[in-house]
Amino acid sequence: MTPRRVVVLGYGMAGARLADEVVRRDPDGERVALTVVGDEPHPAYNRVLLSSVLAGSLSADAVRLHEPGWAAAHGVDLRVGTRACRLDRRARRVWLADGAALDYDTLVLATGSTPWLPPVEGLACPGGLADGVVAFRTLDDCERLVAAARPGAPVVVVGGGLLGLEAARGLAGRGSLVTVVHPASHLLNRQLDAAAGGVLAATLRDAGVEFRLGRGVAGYVPGDGVKLDDGTHLDAELVVVAAGVRAETALARDAGLAVEHGVVVDDALRTSDGRIHALGDCAQHPSTASGLVQPAWEQAAVLADLLTGTDVAARYRGTAVVTRLKARGVELTALGESCSEPDEFGDPDADPDVEVVRVHDPARRRYAKLVLRHDRVTGAALLGFPDAAAVLTQLHDRAVPAPADRLALLLGRALPTGARATGGNASPADLPGSAIVCRCNSVTKAALVTAWRSGATTVDGLSARTRAATGCGGCTDTVCGIADWLASSS
Repeated sequence: MTPRRVVVLGYGMAGARLADEVVRRDPDGERVALTVVGDEPHPAYNRVLLSSVLAGSLSADAVRLHEPGWAAAHGVDLRVGTRACRLDRRARRVWLADGAALDYDTLVLATGSTPWLPPVEGLACPGGLADGVVAFRTLDDCERLVAAARPGAPVVVVGGGLLGLEAARGLAGRGSLVTVVHPASHLLNRQLDAAAGGVLAATLRDAGVEFRLGRGVAGYVPGDGVKLDDGTHLDAELVVVAAGVRAETALARDAGLAVEHGVVVDDALRTSDGRIHALGDCAQHPSTASGLVQPAWEQAAVLADLLTGTDVAARYRGTAVVTRLKARGVELTALGESCSEPDEFGDPDADPDVEVVRVHDPARRRYAKLVLRHDRVTGAALLGFPDAAAVLTQLHDRAVPAPADRLALLLGRALPTGARATGGNASPADLPGSAIVCRCNSVTKAALVTAWRSGATTVDGLSARTRAATGCGGCTDTVCGIADWLASSS
């Protein structure tokens, strides 16, 4: 049988994960002849962990997803430092910027997203960004920021979302004088309500970050600073743009594929052309939020099943949303339905099946908001409650009843060791193998068990083998609990 020619355009987190999943299902390349094209010159890396590189807690090599010899070892035709510039759907051919042409049987778009640049005078110039302006999106961006940052230097970060706050915390940790400008009245306004946003701002002020909330940037002059829309001037040797991203859809649009805010795909991740699929940030699926890595990894597993014929009935149905702020000294998790609206306490008769529990402790920089429906966790926002975050994430993922003592659940009290790893009163043995333990690196319980049985019989060994607990650290207790269980049962 002649292998199917599959060309993947994009070697970011989605494209790299798809390649891994295909290789795992078809290690000898008998079913799929895989070509991967990436416009960055580096091996694929974990973009989620760039804030840790910026903060200095991880090296660039530590966030790499593939070793330099990975492609040759697995028979993958990997082309980096170039990108697709034209697509002929009828001929099933794609042309690259370096002049090469690739024929395909199946094409996969994993082109990701690009930073959105606010229409502010002075931020851009004909060659790209103005002097002193850096986006925070790629490993090269991260290296530019590290090179530009210096103790005492005034820095303005445009955007108070997850990426902007991670950049701000990292630069403050390097001694820069950081001010975040955010147009909403509180931070992370898509994930948090005003009370939680206030606690988060206070936590970051403790770390040296200042804020201008409810304000926008009206202009920038290199070497001088930024002007806000209220006329205020802020000194800035460096401006970091983290105001959001946009799906990279130009190639798809030019080729006549259906595009809205992303490339439209169905549950088989097919575009309007059945020979072309899309996944990750560039794809628009009705049940998926954009800008998160977990959907891309789940999509990669489904698409690899389809491409290799491992499971021709595989379908992607959406991903539960869990976001974490990965900034040193800040432990923030938001999951499930949005907790950004004002409290729903007021009228229990409006929806008797909904329960909302809130703990507001600004003096200790803690905040928790828990939403339950029919005794199941459907949403949570947690700042400064790391034990509760680990448990609630598992309860949410498994859709099992929450413990009756909600306050004890939030405070991490009266929970046995097993519950700490898995939620409720269960032991790690009850956690299904498919459960995601480390979301930064998409490590399942089954992967940890496999690594243990292969000789990684310590927590450090499990982390080295699987990368679990090497990201934000939110899963460390869970990994320890599973390691204890494996040791006691071996």
